[in-house]
Amino acid sequence: MKPMHRNEILDFVTYGEQRDGIRAKIMELKKPRRIHVGDNLTFLFENTDTIRYQVQEMVRVERTVKEADIQQEVDTYNELLGGKGELGCTLMIEIDNEEERNVKLRKWLPLTKHLYLKLEDGTKIRATYDSRQVGEDRLSSVQYLKFDTKGKTPVAIGSDFSELNVEAKLNEAQFRALDQDLKSDL
Repeated sequence: MKPMHRNEILDFVTYGEQRDGIRAKIMELKKPRRIHVGDNLTFLFENTDTIRYQVQEMVRVERTVKEADIQQEVDTYNELLGGKGELGCTLMIEIDNEEERNVKLRKWLPLTKHLYLKLEDGTKIRATYDSRQVGEDRLSSVQYLKFDTKGKTPVAIGSDFSELNVEAKLNEAQFRALDQDLKSDL
């Protein structure tokens, strides 16, 4: 996927004036890229537009004006994108009850090794993840993942972890959105 560049980021005043229109467009882009799997996992697949929005929001909220700070945000968020033939996403492990969340995030420590995208032929593409987000005894409730599908569009996403064995088939809108993102880097 093509990376975002610094010159695509508006200053926070200009962005503030255009924010409502930009936000509405991005929320529509995110809808088919937000995939719920079971009761606790939500995968949000990122593309250049969605991460640009995230940077714009950070610049707006923090009122960032220093070039080096804006470039740092651009570089950090570009890491979330997949490379050629890859899909990058944010995984949110959603457990409302704090006590239950603490127990499960410890118990689910191996989860990231069991996440996959499934291709039409049944092949499972395993996630690569940012090891900085996995502690020695506890998983973070937000994970940044990449799936190298070699440009093939998945038909399902899931986990084959014994404690959390779930899979969701992609609907047509989800399939098209991910297919479009994979083709955008060609």
